[in-house]
Amino acid sequence: MATIRIQREDFDVAAEQRAIAQGNDEVGAVVTFTGICRAGTGVDAIAAMTLEHYPGMAEQEIARHVEEAERRWPLKGVTVIHRHGRLVPGDNIVLVVTASSHRGDAFAAAEFLMDFLKTRAPFWKQEERAGGKSWVAAKNEDDAAAERWTAPARRSDAAE
Repeated sequence: MATIRIQREDFDVAAEQRAIAQGNDEVGAVVTFTGICRAGTGVDAIAAMTLEHYPGMAEQEIARHVEEAERRWPLKGVTVIHRHGRLVPGDNIVLVVTASSHRGDAFAAAEFLMDFLKTRAPFWKQEERAGGKSWVAAKNEDDAAAERWTAPARRSDAAE
């Protein structure tokens, strides 16, 4: 079962982690990734960022990638929460929680989902710095990370 939310409000990482495994004795591993707004240093320091998204489309695109992750790995649960609005350094941005019977599957699925959130989900990021505001362009290294997942789906049921 998957939970997908796009929200302005912060999220409670520990509560989301507990919720995904609660009552499911087949869960042997939970992997949690939290993306946090960072400031950086010097003249390039970020004072804030504003995240915008395409409502409805963003949830559909995330759901499509969650379904792909569930085809590739034997997951027992997935949670993806992405914030929007103005965020300052230290604020949570995104949470991906994957649960599986084995750690390898949970790690791989979380990494797969983050690679696609960075490159395919319809979010736009504007950074505020001392010199003004600017929209963040896509990065080649993010696209390269997502490309490695283009191989055919393969489920791993091996014990770890």
